[in-house]
Amino acid sequence: MESIMFIIFGTLSILCWLAASFLAIKQKGRSALIFQTLGILVFTVFITGLWITLQRPPFKTMGETRIWYSFFLSVMAGVTYWRWKMDYLLTFTNVLAIVFVVINICKPELQSKMLMPALQSIWFIPHVAIYMFAYAVIGCAFVLGILELFQYWGVIGRGNTPTNVTAKCDLLIQIGTVALGIGMCLGAIWAKKAWGQYWSWDIKEIAALITWLIFLLYIHLQKLTKISRKFLLIILILGFLSLQFTWYGVKYLPATKKSPHLFYSTS
Repeated sequence: MESIMFIIFGTLSILCWLAASFLAIKQKGRSALIFQTLGILVFTVFITGLWITLQRPPFKTMGETRIWYSFFLSVMAGVTYWRWKMDYLLTFTNVLAIVFVVINICKPELQSKMLMPALQSIWFIPHVAIYMFAYAVIGCAFVLGILELFQYWGVIGRGNTPTNVTAKCDLLIQIGTVALGIGMCLGAIWAKKAWGQYWSWDIKEIAALITWLIFLLYIHLQKLTKISRKFLLIILILGFLSLQFTWYGVKYLPATKKSPHLFYSTS
């Protein structure tokens, strides 16, 4: 039943976000914001209904975390467009959100009401929520980084995007990096409550630490005037790929079989 409802609400949200992106490109800012907000509201109604139906916060499965990622991406797309009026950023961020909605439609992974003991800790919810927020913010920064590369390559003229894209990209990375750090701290507290130790050098923990360090490196290097902007953008791309690997790629490693983080792939 939840899967069918997600198809309905997810499709409605996709249509709203596509309309918002189209209107933004056509320079119809107010209408674009209305449709973007409408899509977010539709998605919020589904999340609320899922929360009530499962009688637990929907953070357990990979499918449920993808729902939150799409939600935060759409919110970031709306907020940044409202603040900066960047039609390309809205469009590409919406596309990223839609991709994860489509993945969930094909493979919903919405499961039972029951939670294993490790997931019943009060620290689990903010840990996952802040991570999904961080992932979404960094996703927006990644989109801006790609736009910068397109400008360097001549795919997009500099007149089509604001000249201070770099400053906006750096700001988002700073926000996302702080959120990643907070997420790791909350995760350590959760791990202490669930498994008795703050840090176990688990493969997923190591991957998360590496991702955070990559973005810390970006922040520090951006202060150096001699560092090429293209080199920083390469670091951004590597950080984004490391983030994706940490989120769902690490589970394919043999070492993950001994990981306590297998909860995200269990039924």
